[in-house]
Amino acid sequence: MKNFAAIDFETANYNPSSVCSVGVVIVRDGQITEKIYRLIRPEPEWYSWHNTQVHGLTAEDTANAPVFPNVWEDIAPKIADLPLVAHNSPFDEACLRAVHRVYQMDYPDYEFHCTCRASRRIFGKELENHQLHTVAVHCGYDLQNHHHALADAEACAVIAMSIL
Repeated sequence: MKNFAAIDFETANYNPSSVCSVGVVIVRDGQITEKIYRLIRPEPEWYSWHNTQVHGLTAEDTANAPVFPNVWEDIAPKIADLPLVAHNSPFDEACLRAVHRVYQMDYPDYEFHCTCRASRRIFGKELENHQLHTVAVHCGYDLQNHHHALADAEACAVIAMSIL
């Protein structure tokens, strides 16, 4: 796969519409051409202790951030012609669908590919697990800031360039 956008969402709580950050890495002709990171004021606007422990974001971080539609109006045109790639894509696709639904936005039928599923298929028992950081290292990417949406999207992009 030479052209795609790797995407990663972090959520404020258990609700998939509560996206509080997004990372997007655009790949064209097998090269990373653009990296996008945005904080988003989540909906619903509250943070679970567990989610904050995972990604470190709090209500203070996103209190003045734009809501999803304002962020997405910048990102959507940049990825409109591209398939989306995510590690554990059902999660990221569910977030994207949920936040479109909450804001009553038309949902384009994005084509998603999953690097986690691809890793299981390609590497099988060669890896101890197929978590993002494990697969990233195996594909030559040292994921230093796991659960930061842009770092995770970049790791996913490197994995996708390697195995998809």
